Amino acid sequence: MSNSTINISIEGNIGAGKSTILSIIQKWLPVNIVLEPHEKWQNVGGHNLLEKFYTDTPRWAYTFQTYAFVSRILAQQQNQQLSSINILERSVFSDRYCFAKNCYESGIMSALEWQLYKEWFSWLVDAYVSPMKGFIYLQADPAVCYKRLLKRNRSEEVNVSLEYLEKIHAKHEKWLIGKNEQYRDVPVLILECNKDFEHDIEEQEKHLQSISEFLNIPKKNNIKKKIQEIAL
Repeated sequence: MSNSTINISIEGNIGAGKSTILSIIQKWLPVNIVLEPHEKWQNVGGHNLLEKFYTDTPRWAYTFQTYAFVSRILAQQQNQQLSSINILERSVFSDRYCFAKNCYESGIMSALEWQLYKEWFSWLVDAYVSPMKGFIYLQADPAVCYKRLLKRNRSEEVNVSLEYLEKIHAKHEKWLIGKNEQYRDVPVLILECNKDFEHDIEEQEKHLQSISEFLNIPKKNNIKKKIQEIAL
């Protein structure tokens, strides 16, 4: 991969470990991080749209999914840097091929809403989204993700079920491993994330090494070695 305006996204199910891996990447690799606009979703003119989506999904599916990809594009435009590697917390493509598509196939989003979504999506992506150079897929068993959700106990996620996570997992597998959606030729790095690596230095180092090689950039330091130096 060349080193000029490269956009890479971290993809994976809810609870797969995106926040943890991003914090590790930000600390140890010379890249620019673009986070999901969670705060915007939680405060749209004083309304928590994310909570509304999970509380009454049929009512708010189209509204949330549309706002999600629009706000994501805005966040990426505002925070991405030229002549650097931008690591995105999810992309508009997981919005489209995993979350919104699941809403439609589950009967939560109507055929008309799905058609409107796709038309808005195509226009905005063609006009405002830079090509993706790669995806980093945090692959985790839905049951593991569900346990992590219960542990972190976020108010918006209280209604997220294991069945929902299983569906989202299947969509990620179909898209990133089955390669039967857009961006079939874009390289995908698969990181197995069933093991809790938040406090596991060895596991962090393993993931970081894989990411460093995938991006073709050097690490700032060896995590384990640096921590040992600090301890001394």
